[in-house]
Amino acid sequence: MSAFAFEDAVQPFQVEDARVRGRMVRLGPALESILGARGLPVQAEAMLAEAVTLAALLASGFKYKGVFTLQTQGDGPVGLMVADVTSEGSLRGYARVDAERIAQARAQAPAAPVPRLLGAGNLSFTLDQGPATERYQGIVALEGGRLAECVQTYFRQSEQLETAIVVAENCSARAAGNRTPRRAAALMVQRLPPENPPAGEAPSPAAERAEEDWRRVVALASGVSAAELLDDRLQPTDVLARLFPEDGVRAYRTRKLRHACRCSQAKVERTLRSFPRAEIEEFVVDGVVDVTCEFCGVHYRFDEPALARLFADGKA
Repeated sequence: MSAFAFEDAVQPFQVEDARVRGRMVRLGPALESILGARGLPVQAEAMLAEAVTLAALLASGFKYKGVFTLQTQGDGPVGLMVADVTSEGSLRGYARVDAERIAQARAQAPAAPVPRLLGAGNLSFTLDQGPATERYQGIVALEGGRLAECVQTYFRQSEQLETAIVVAENCSARAAGNRTPRRAAALMVQRLPPENPPAGEAPSPAAERAEEDWRRVVALASGVSAAELLDDRLQPTDVLARLFPEDGVRAYRTRKLRHACRCSQAKVERTLRSFPRAEIEEFVVDGVVDVTCEFCGVHYRFDEPALARLFADGKA
């Protein structure tokens, strides 16, 4: 056990004897910063915590320069969630919640969070590396009890990668007024693509052994406890050594994460200038246009002189 806490970081690893790769992520202060000022209902907090954790987990599997975004859109009380991660490790998240409907959903079946809170809809992933590059995008239906199950389905159906994910969070257990720091964590294992035998030939003993190894790794990974995943005193190597004591586990370089929003005065001004002045005037209240960032809650105010300067280039 290390004296240094492992939090707000992703640990990639490989279970060498089983041809399995994986990643473990644990969020602490970054998650607290994302959720702490939002005032979301407990159920929505837990749902967004899982989305942000999965975004961090999945983004770390790409080599990219830009933004990885995970988004859910459905007809449930939590109609929209967005979590994104930059290539520099900046993390943020947002949930649009119908407070009245989510209060009603507490007593309604089914109990599983995806159908109860998100409803019917889609989970999508987007990797945006700028205008000069082609976007990577994946999409899967919101089917399953947990968001992690939807991600597993996506990998199996679209990427042909057998995947198992375990997610833990303490948000759903927090009562009103509870000051326990919010935490979330996840462990993912993925089977490296097998070598397929020539057409007409039976699987080799090595292929059969690889299949057995994969099933064993999934069973062991599924046995990790929420306490192990969330305890920042436990290093990932400690957790992995407990899970896979008979396999060689190679840990790679850790990737640090932090909460940071990308909104700015300049970006808001560009957005406003993209609309005709007449449309912007419809949002003027008491001589001011108020713009609030949905991710961080920062307010940007534009009075009449500021709007006049903004549209001084003559755009109608």
